[in-house]
Amino acid sequence: MRLAIELAAQAGERGDVPVGALVVRDGRILGMGFNNRERDHDPTGHAEVLALREACRQAQRWRLDGACLYVTLEPCPMCAGSLVNTRVSRLVYGAHDPKAGAVRSLYQLCEDPRLNHRLEVVGGVLADECAALLKDFFRAARARHRSRRQAGGGPRWSEGPRWTEGSRWSGAPEGEER
Repeated sequence: MRLAIELAAQAGERGDVPVGALVVRDGRILGMGFNNRERDHDPTGHAEVLALREACRQAQRWRLDGACLYVTLEPCPMCAGSLVNTRVSRLVYGAHDPKAGAVRSLYQLCEDPRLNHRLEVVGGVLADECAALLKDFFRAARARHRSRRQAGGGPRWSEGPRWTEGSRWSGAPEGEER
């Protein structure tokens, strides 16, 4: 998990949500990844998916039986589905995700008896340390947003252009029809 935390910090330094993941089998790291969704403009650029892709390339197969994925944040539905589909045997995650967690918080996809594969789940490992990375990242992002707003760098999120009757954005410059 310590290596996953280091990977998460790299994502944060590059402007992405700080989540890191690695796949280990038989004491050997098969794949590593950290979020690059913002950098690559890729909605699938989650740490877990990137680590699983690399692990599958290393293993030269899509099934990762006997492997364990370590990740700093409880996986979302897409990532939990990827764990089930790659047949990972075990998941170890750090911080719980009450807004998007699909392993324990909102759903239990990795242990759902209706699916064709289930995996062992261990949550809350170094949770405080993993959560601190996320809290620090979002605190800094809010401060940057506040600074830009105060410097006249744009409207508040809630004060941006709005869709109105007549197919025009209110708040948009004259002549910009949508």
